[in-house]
Amino acid sequence: MRDIIFKTDEFVFGFRVGGILRHGDKILLQRPLTGEYSTIGGHVCVLETAEETIKREFMEELHAEIEVDNLFCVGENFLPVNGKPCRQICFFYNVHLVDDRSIPLEGTFHGYDDFENERMDLAFCWVPLQELENGLKVYPLEIIPHILRKDSSIGYFLSKRI
Repeated sequence: MRDIIFKTDEFVFGFRVGGILRHGDKILLQRPLTGEYSTIGGHVCVLETAEETIKREFMEELHAEIEVDNLFCVGENFLPVNGKPCRQICFFYNVHLVDDRSIPLEGTFHGYDDFENERMDLAFCWVPLQELENGLKVYPLEIIPHILRKDSSIGYFLSKRI
C-alpha cells in the first residue's frame, strides 16, 4: 500500500503516527544512528487506520506485537524535508507490548527501517523519563511535555521548524 505522503515541487504533506511505549520509568525511543531521538512510528498508508499503522510499524521495526491503549496527543508539524517545507499531521498513541519478552526491556538494541526505498539503521533506546525532564531532545520537541504529563486528556501541539 502507498503511504499518505504527497509531494509537489513546492511542498510535502504527510500523515504519521507515533507510539509511546513505557516500561516502568522509561520510554522507548528510536534514533537513526546519525540523528535525533523520536517516537517509534511511521506514515499511515491509504486505507489503513492510524491504529493499524502503529501496530504495523512496531511489527516492522521491532518485530513486536503491541496493543493500542489510547490516543494521547495530536501534533501539527512544519519541518524541512529534503529542502522543501513539509506539513505533517501526527497522531500519538500510548501502546503496550502483547508479550514483554518480545524485545529487550532495558538498554539499547539495534534495528532498521526502510524509508523511500532506503535502509535506515536505527538504535532503539530505553530512556528514563527523568532525562526528558532534564532536557534530552526528542523530536518534535513539543511532544515532551505531553509525554511527561499525568492527566489522560488528549493533548495538542504545533511545531514549526521552518
